Amino acid sequence: MKAQILKMLREADGYISGQQLCEKFGVSRTAVWKVIRQLQEEGYEVEAVRNKGYRIIDSPDVMTKEELESLMDTKWAGKNIVYYDEVDSTNLRIKQLGDEGAVEGTLAVADRQTAGRGRRGRSWDSPAGESISMSILLRPQITPNQAPMLTLVMACSVAEGIMDCKDVCGEQQIQIKWPNDIIIHGKKLVGILTEMSTQIDYINHVTVGVGINVNLTDFPEEIREHATSLRLECGHKVKRAPLIAAIMKRLEENYALFMETGDLSQLMEKYSELLVNKDRDVMILGAKEQYVAHALGINKTGELIVRKEDGTIEEVYAGEVSVRGVYGYV
Repeated sequence: MKAQILKMLREADGYISGQQLCEKFGVSRTAVWKVIRQLQEEGYEVEAVRNKGYRIIDSPDVMTKEELESLMDTKWAGKNIVYYDEVDSTNLRIKQLGDEGAVEGTLAVADRQTAGRGRRGRSWDSPAGESISMSILLRPQITPNQAPMLTLVMACSVAEGIMDCKDVCGEQQIQIKWPNDIIIHGKKLVGILTEMSTQIDYINHVTVGVGINVNLTDFPEEIREHATSLRLECGHKVKRAPLIAAIMKRLEENYALFMETGDLSQLMEKYSELLVNKDRDVMILGAKEQYVAHALGINKTGELIVRKEDGTIEEVYAGEVSVRGVYGYV
């Protein structure tokens, strides 16, 4: 009931009377008042005026199941929330929930993650109160070779979700470094890790994990030059729960577009507009060779299209791609 009352207070144009809340939930005025007191104790600024009712004035940066549920404006993405004050890895928890039959769109969120993983098995510890660590369960009816495209779907959704929150960074440009790093001012802001459970030619479920540096102000020396946070770049603390809700809304929209065609044909244009690689020289660090090329955008299956120095066009399927001026490539 707390999440529903919180949602009603947020959506109300003015005050909501205690009687309205009693009738809506079939409870006593005492029960309603207890919920209001709980919200106030958690830091919500809720005004109570005799003969008018209740009005929410401000919300703290709290990360609770109720807070997230009250903000979620989706049909399925993030509607079933599993919240942890501390967890080893949200990806591991979602994979477990997926194996146990959890519904598509189940979202695991942690205030602190102690054993998160990045690309190539790199570990990532997310301190409490400073980051977003979340993973969502997807059950797409696609083949395993299509699943890597979901990483780009999420990258697009995260970038758009951050920009939708105008009080976060205003009009500052959030960009994507192919395939799935989210950057601002040439520094990494977000990491995305996609993992899947498969049969030979069938996907059981896909886990997409997202780690966002929100309010961190200090980074380990080895990544300090290349990593940043929203707080550092935007100059103020950022509330995490509204950001999660905005990303889930965008994901639901973009995932639907992806599932219509089974590829990125309907997302290519806006993804490429966000792509920091586009129209820039890039260093391709492949398994067998290293060369400089000019990035043109992505194709409908998510490969990076580049023009080599001899004029030939090539599609980059995998490997590290370093962009001049980003992460130190000069």
